[in-house]
Amino acid sequence: MKFTTAFLLAFGLLLVSGFTECYKPVTNSGLPKNVRTVAVPAFTFEAKGMRYRVESRFTESVTREIIRRGNGLKVQGSRNGADAVVEGVIRDFSFSGVLLDRQGRARVYEVTIVVAVTIRDLKNDKILYDNQNFVFRDAFEFSEDPRSFFNEEDPAVDRMARAFGESVVSAIVNGVGVSEEKK
Repeated sequence: MKFTTAFLLAFGLLLVSGFTECYKPVTNSGLPKNVRTVAVPAFTFEAKGMRYRVESRFTESVTREIIRRGNGLKVQGSRNGADAVVEGVIRDFSFSGVLLDRQGRARVYEVTIVVAVTIRDLKNDKILYDNQNFVFRDAFEFSEDPRSFFNEEDPAVDRMARAFGESVVSAIVNGVGVSEEKK
C-alpha cells in the first residue's frame, strides 16, 4: 500500500513539475501599451458591382470582436481621440458555381471576398499591421426544389464577416504580425 501511494505521489509530482511552463495566460494585447482606444471607421467597398451592406457587415464584425476580446480596449467609429485605427477596404467580391447538378445548373456556389486591412498607431504614426490580401471563402448551396428557394448568399457573407472579425482581432490580441520595436 505504501509503495502504491509513494508511486502515485512521485508520478503526480513528476507530471506537475514537467508542465509548469506550458500554460501562459494571455494578459495583454499584442498592441503597444499606449493603445487604449481603437477607431474602426466604416470599411470602404472598392470592388466592381454593388453588394448590399458587405462593408458594414465587416466593420460591425471587427467592432463586435474587439469589444468581446479586446482586453479592455475602447472602440469608437471616428479617428478623433483614438490611439489606433483599423482601416479596411473590400477589394473584391465574387461568387461562382463550383458544383453542378444533373441538369448542368450550378448548385453549390463559392463566395470569395478579398479585404485590405491596415492597423495604424495614430500617436506614433506607425503601421502596426498590414495585410492587403486578406482572402475569405465560403460556400453555399441552392435547393433543387425551386419552391423552397432561399438565397444563401447573405448568410454566407455573414459567416465570412464573423470569421474575418475573429481573424483580425486575433492578430491584434495575439500580436501576430503586429510590429512593435523591442527595447
